[in-house]
Amino acid sequence: MTGITMREAISQALWEEMERDSKVFILGEEVGVWGGTYAVTKGFYDHFGAERVRDTPISEATIVGTAIGAALRGLRPVAELMTINFAFSAMDHIVNQAAKMHYMFNGQMTLPLVIRTVSGGGRQLGATHSQTPDVIFAHFPGLKVVSPGTPADAKGLLKSAIRSNDPVFFIEQATLYQTRGEVPDGDHLIPIGKSTIQRKGSDVTVVTYSKGLELSLKAADLLSAEDIEIEIVDLRTLRPLDISPVLDSIKKTNRAVIVEEGWLSYGVGAEVSARIYEEAFDDLDSPIQRVAQKEVPLPYNRTLEQMALPQVEDIIRAVKEVR
Repeated sequence: MTGITMREAISQALWEEMERDSKVFILGEEVGVWGGTYAVTKGFYDHFGAERVRDTPISEATIVGTAIGAALRGLRPVAELMTINFAFSAMDHIVNQAAKMHYMFNGQMTLPLVIRTVSGGGRQLGATHSQTPDVIFAHFPGLKVVSPGTPADAKGLLKSAIRSNDPVFFIEQATLYQTRGEVPDGDHLIPIGKSTIQRKGSDVTVVTYSKGLELSLKAADLLSAEDIEIEIVDLRTLRPLDISPVLDSIKKTNRAVIVEEGWLSYGVGAEVSARIYEEAFDDLDSPIQRVAQKEVPLPYNRTLEQMALPQVEDIIRAVKEVR
């Protein structure tokens, strides 16, 4: 086990998969000579060369469209979109082509494509560069959507995504790149579509993913000092959604709080809440509480931005409310 940052874990996953399989290549804006906006691919261009680390024009539709074509021809492209906000410029390719080709051609085609992108706020990048629209992409059948909250999960899930024959939308939260964690040595793989218990507890179930996991773990430490033990279920994958660990936890705690960085309305929390009410209503002793971003475009001003984003205190308050 080695302690590394999430940035290093993602970089390791890419490097190892490119060394393992010559069909894997990277394309995106400034991924080559510059080494990526977040330095994830630093050094890749010099080692793997321009054929496998391809700088592209500033055109998300071009990046995704090229990656789809390459995948259909038997390659395994990893397309980097500088931010999830720019994925909207490639929505036709992502939603109408990548997500549907396998189904529309009756399984005759596979699309081993990974789209890596960065989501979330907290870096003062303004309203059009700080959104968390993860749930939009999770809405579409045919597209796997992954969003890890730890370095170990980031590495294991990305390696699994690259080896998958299905298109995977891989979301990395912008402020998590510097977080550190233990990552198993060797060929570390985590199956896509499996939620996990990140912390055991008996009083309240907290369901979350990505940045919400970091906030929930901090809240858990503070709540523990007050003899309140929360159990944290990390979804890790938004599609396919593994709800079983959530339901099993609620049978034990009889209470649930859902934490996400996206907006409250029509969000991940809304879907998880619906599934809990449909499948575990009789196990609940109080209404579900949801913690999410305020319903405003994210401000640029740091103080206002933090006011709009979910905070540890919001989780603590929600946990105490369900008790």
